[in-house]
Amino acid sequence: MARSAGMTQKPVNPYIVLAAAVLVPGAGHVIQGKPQRGLMFLFFTIVLGWVSLRLMPETASVFARHVGGIFIYGMSVIDAYKLARVNWEQWKFAQSHPGGTANPEQ
Repeated sequence: MARSAGMTQKPVNPYIVLAAAVLVPGAGHVIQGKPQRGLMFLFFTIVLGWVSLRLMPETASVFARHVGGIFIYGMSVIDAYKLARVNWEQWKFAQSHPGGTANPEQ
């Protein structure tokens, strides 16, 4: 079987994606070529941060007042790194098995 067309180009290193995702919500997705997903995470980080800011009492801590946005931000970082790591491992497998399939289950 021929290699998958998506596995011929080297993907972005997962640690670079992780660093970008930590710096700016959604940036890890954007550098992987998934800008819609990254912008979605950025949008919901802002919206849920604003909603939790309005719902929490004024006596709450800064963390508690922005907890909705912080939660989505954390999910964005995890998701970006997971996608990058899966792409990286599939690419490495395809490189070590030329002419084989990039999906080890097949």
